[in-house]
Order: sequence, then C-alpha cells, then structure tokens
Amino acid sequence: MKEKVVLAYSGGLDTTAVIPWLKENFDYEVICCCVNCGQGNELEGLEERAKLSGASKLYIEDIIDEFCDEYIMPCVQAGAVYEHKYLLGTSMARPVIAKKLVEIARKEGASAICHGATGKGNDQIRFELAIKALAPDLKIIAPWRMTDVWTMQSREDEIEYCHKHGIDLPFDASHSYSRDRNLWHISHEGLELEDPSNAPNYDDMLVLSVTPQKAPDQEELVTMTFEQGVPKTLNGKAMKVSEIITELNKMGGRNGIGIVDIVENRVVGMKSRGVYETPGGTILMEAHEQLEELILDRDTMEMKKKLGSQFAQVVYEGKWFTPLREALQAFVESTQKYVTGEVKFKLYKGNIIKAGTTSPYSLYNESLASFTTGDLYDHHDADGFITLFGLPLKVRAMKMQELEKNK
Repeated sequence: MKEKVVLAYSGGLDTTAVIPWLKENFDYEVICCCVNCGQGNELEGLEERAKLSGASKLYIEDIIDEFCDEYIMPCVQAGAVYEHKYLLGTSMARPVIAKKLVEIARKEGASAICHGATGKGNDQIRFELAIKALAPDLKIIAPWRMTDVWTMQSREDEIEYCHKHGIDLPFDASHSYSRDRNLWHISHEGLELEDPSNAPNYDDMLVLSVTPQKAPDQEELVTMTFEQGVPKTLNGKAMKVSEIITELNKMGGRNGIGIVDIVENRVVGMKSRGVYETPGGTILMEAHEQLEELILDRDTMEMKKKLGSQFAQVVYEGKWFTPLREALQAFVESTQKYVTGEVKFKLYKGNIIKAGTTSPYSLYNESLASFTTGDLYDHHDADGFITLFGLPLKVRAMKMQELEKNK
C-alpha cells in the first residue's frame, strides 16, 4: 500500500502542479485538502481539478466560524497589529489551516503533509511550526525548497509540466498579483509593488474595496454592540462574528476603509512590500478599541498595548501553538470581562469617525472631566502626588461599588 500525503490545496497552478510531482517523485497517494477560511469563489471547480491532476481524494473543510471565533477574535481583543499597520490576515489563518491538515492526515493515516509555500516567505514557517507542534511525527514536504527535485521556476514551467502529464488546465502564463484571501482580508504582492518607488495601481488591484477617492460622498452610520469584547449586533441585528465581519467588509469596502500599503519585515530577514485590503477587520478593531477607551484603566491599557504588540509578533512568526501565545491570550481575555457596550461611528471616504460610545462599565466620570469639577476632586489634592497617581483606582472602585449597590 502506498504511503499517503495530505496536500494543502488551493486549486491554483502551483499546488495543482505539485500533485503529479508528488506522485512521480515519491510515489505517494495524494489527498488534497482545501481549508475554507472565506476565500469565496476561489473554491469553485476544485474537486474536478484535483481529481484531474491525479489526487485520490479532495477534502473541502469549512472552518470559517472557528477561524473567526478562535483565531480572529483573540487578535482583535489583543489589538494585535504587526508593525503598526498589518492586521495579520494571512498570519491568523495559517495555524487553523495547519490544524485541519493534521486532522485530515490523522484521519487518512497519512505519513506526510505537503505545502506550496516558497522558501522566501513567512508561510513556510507558519505552516511548519504549527505542524511540528501538533504532529511532530509527520514528515513535511516543501517542494519549493527541494531545488534538486523541484526544477520548475516559473508559471510557464508549471504549465508545461502539467501538459506533459496529460493535465489540461484553465491556466495561462500571464503574470498577475500574488494574492492571499480569506474572510478577514486579501493581500497583494508582485508586479509594480516590487519597486517601493512605484505607486500601487489600485484600479487593477483592489478586490474588496474602492479607493477613498471613489467612495460615496455621503457618510454611512454604523452601530455595534459588544459583550465581553465580542461583537454581538450590527445596526440592531444579532449576528455571528463571521456574519458581522462579512457585512463590515461590504460597508468598509464601499467606503474605502482599510487599504494599507506597507513595507514589512519578514521573519526570514528580508523586507517585502504588499498592499492589504482589510475593510471589515479595520472597522471591527477600531470599534473594539473605541469601547475599550471608556472601560480599561490607565495601567491595564498601557500593559495591554505592550503585550498586544508582542501578541502580533508571536502570531506573525507562526508561534500560535505555543505556551507564550496561550499566556498572552489569557491576559487579554482577563481584560475583556467588562468590554461591553455600544459603539457608533461614521464611515466616510477611508475614515472611521466616532459618533458616540456608551457602556455600563464606563470609567468616564463627567464631574471629573468637566471644567466645573464636582465634589470628587479638590484642587488641594495636587499637593499629594499619591492622590493624583491613585485617582484611576479610586474612580474604578467607586464605579464597582455603584454597580454592586444596583444589583
């Protein structure tokens, strides 16, 4: 009986060419697994294509809700943003994909997992660290690093290879942006973006969005509610997190929200330039932060910002299944206990404009903040540094007493 390999399959030219390559060079039975994180119409026609290419079986695993609830939301709650701009769209998805690949490998009794990530990128690290953490006994095959066996260097090479193996597929050699898409975002690399001196060709590039210049001249009002840091309603309608993100993507996309052009530092040591569209994610993170401003005390917010940056780096580097990520997430979860309330904002030509925030746990005290201070603040207290330094604790304690009395 042949050994089995589970291939992370997208249906694109690269992973399609990998199927006959695995059979030819390793004599594996190839089982394809496509993990649906919200790629949309990219999933169409996959089964026929995989079977035509020589795969014995194709799994299409829908993990959209798991992705949203267990991977996206911890990052949102942490305020995890890599290098001040990147909202981790690809980084968050890789560990849940790897987890599903391991599950299928166990189910099929496979001895190896294969991925199509290149030897220059971050994804090879993310996939392989996750697989090592979850299934250290499984072999990992990375064709693009096996240059003695994988001799294809271009799309033309891959198309020719497929034709030689009797695989006639609807791909051509024309080069386009290298993209990664899921429910949270879509990334674009390549073409003019490879030169940082070039402006992005947004008219040809954008998939989820329009530029702010092409957005409507009228603002769009949005209302969201959260319970313990998790979004629950959008414009008065109760929805799952995945449904809220889907709707926010539409709203943000038509209003030019969340388009980021970044030169980032990859884990492997090089800089790379990309454009990310994250319309719904940008809105969700801003709304969550808008609510936290009212609720978290100064010391907790400062520590959370520091650990949020650390959380982003851990996720970016593929270290999801580690004790450090679990510990950081445990801290974040403890801060979300009172992040409950309503957030209003307006979307207008790439901007998210506050329109009012309320929470039963708000630490904002009007008599303190106003110019006509009330009984809570005596100007003579400025003589004592400790009085001022301990003021946030005092205000919060008073609020907790008030809530306790009202129970």
